[in-house]
Amino acid sequence: MSNKGTDRYGRDVLAAGPRPKRREVREVPLSRDLVVETAEETFCGAVVAWDKATVTLEDRAARRRVFGLAPAAFLIDGRPVTLVRPDGASRGPLRSASGSIAVRGARARTARESRIYVEGAHDAELVEKVWGHDLRVEGVAVEFLEGVDDLPAIVAEFAPGPGRRLGVLVDHLVPGSKESRIAARVRGGDVLVAGHPYVDVWQAVRPRAVGIARWPEVPRGVPWKEGVVDALGWRMETGEAWRRILGSVRSYADLEPSLLGRVEELIDFVTGPHPA
Repeated sequence: MSNKGTDRYGRDVLAAGPRPKRREVREVPLSRDLVVETAEETFCGAVVAWDKATVTLEDRAARRRVFGLAPAAFLIDGRPVTLVRPDGASRGPLRSASGSIAVRGARARTARESRIYVEGAHDAELVEKVWGHDLRVEGVAVEFLEGVDDLPAIVAEFAPGPGRRLGVLVDHLVPGSKESRIAARVRGGDVLVAGHPYVDVWQAVRPRAVGIARWPEVPRGVPWKEGVVDALGWRMETGEAWRRILGSVRSYADLEPSLLGRVEELIDFVTGPHPA
């Protein structure tokens, strides 16, 4: 969703005389429970938190969304306003990119024996960008696998057990896939395999965050990443394309729920108490 305000007060082409001065947009300090609507009139909610660049709104259904603090990006009583951070100590709790309350001045906890494995470097970078703060507070290390073909051997070498859990995030974990068959061989006890339905983690980034209408379909036999870059008309290598995609992610609001839920599930699994 774009955070740019729309011109709701366009010039009347039938009016005579010079063009009137543009109406100044009022600045409103952020405060908890302040109710605002996005300029596009797509979301209305109360302010529950903010940081340097974003504000988190919660609607009547307790759904939360994060928006950028752009000029004239919100409405109060139907009039555009610019939300600004208040002076002094009156401010909302600092939120991490995952939406959790950030722990100020926290040092990274000594790493647990439990781990989360992801398929590749791009998966690891995305998880770090959104959940890095939470993982450091919890002392959870994330490592990548370079694919899941050798997952049974990797799990056996890890030797999971009480106090040593292993969570694995897998791409394209859908019924009947190769990934689902491999996952079935290692699940259980102190191992949790969770996954999203996308061919690649790129697709877990919402298209609107990247500035595209949708992720393109790639014909069979064409390398997926290269096919996406070609279809989008991006004149760049796949590595540069990924930097562009990752750079567009500011918080959990820019990711698909099917990835968000699985990562949260894995973090809960590796940090939760072991059943008696």
